[in-house]
Order: sequence, then structure tokens, then C-alpha cells
Amino acid sequence: MAQDYAKAFYNSKAWERCRNGFMQSKHYICERCGGAASITHHKKYITPENISNPEVTLNWDNFESLCQDCHNREHMTSEATANGIKFDANGNLIYVSPID
Repeated sequence: MAQDYAKAFYNSKAWERCRNGFMQSKHYICERCGGAASITHHKKYITPENISNPEVTLNWDNFESLCQDCHNREHMTSEATANGIKFDANGNLIYVSPID
């Protein structure tokens, strides 16, 4: 989910058009695993300081088409969770039983 400072950007027509064009150019294929991509990932992360900079936010050179799993691995590594908790394919925290 988008940070509060980025919600207006991610709801903008400019982002929608840019994202859709980029994903079409990549044929909705994940650039990391070759699966079905559903996310346009910013390689240089968006921050409050650069949210108004189109060279960061709307620049295709800063994009990567990713599937949900690859995007989760990018942002939600297992190191960020406690023992017995992990992220599912949708990025939700779930409890798992420990492996004996």
C-alpha cells in the first residue's frame, strides 16, 4: 500500500497512463522471474523528497515490471518479520508453524 505522501501520485491520471504504457511495453511479464507481472516497481524508491520529480516518478528507465512475489521479495524480505510470521503472496503477514 502506498505511503500517505504518495497516495495522490498513485491515484493520478499521469501515473495511470505512464504505468499502463510501460506494462504494455513489457507485455506484463515479470523482468525477474518471467511470470505474469502486475506491478510497475520504481527502482529508485519514491520518497517525500522526490515525489514531485518526474525523472524519478514517471521515468521508464526507473521502472521494472514485477510479479507480486518478486515485488514482495524486493520490499518485504524475511528479515523484516519475527519468527513464526512471514508474508504471503499478497504481502499480508501470516503465522506459520515452525519447521522441526
